[in-house]
Amino acid sequence: MSEFTVTGQWSARDGWQPFEKEIEAENENVAREHVLAEFGSRHGLKRTQVRIEGVDA
Repeated sequence: MSEFTVTGQWSARDGWQPFEKEIEAENENVAREHVLAEFGSRHGLKRTQVRIEGVDA
């Protein structure tokens, strides 16, 4: 498993807030899915409320 850095923005009450998360995953797609699932469970956001701008190894 590799470590990926996922960057983007998420929809908060006062506008779009930037984020940067480090995730261990098998590939970039799994890292994206993990970030979307985490924001959904922790913040109650839908996938359309999270913008992923980049995934770097």
